[in-house]
Amino acid sequence: MLKIAVIGGADTVMGFKALGLDVFPAAGQEEAREVFRRVTRESDGQYAIIYVEENLAGYLEHEIARYKDVPSPAIILIPGREGPLGLGQSALKAAVEKAVGTDIL
Repeated sequence: MLKIAVIGGADTVMGFKALGLDVFPAAGQEEAREVFRRVTRESDGQYAIIYVEENLAGYLEHEIARYKDVPSPAIILIPGREGPLGLGQSALKAAVEKAVGTDIL
């Protein structure tokens, strides 16, 4: 059975744990990079979706880009405690534009 992982600050991810998702708290840039690599590499395809907090996604740009054109795992950016930074919306807009061929958002 495929799972869902959440990577982000401890305050952000703990709410997802109550929903039964696998949570991976990461406090900073290096820890986020290590956690992301471990989840994608060692999970052996067990995660269908990986939610990444937007403020950490900037540090993981190259790692996330490797999964841009594969169906699984889907990497989805979510806002953190500070609120949305617009990275998730930008990523969604780019994906829709690529799929449709024009900006419809």
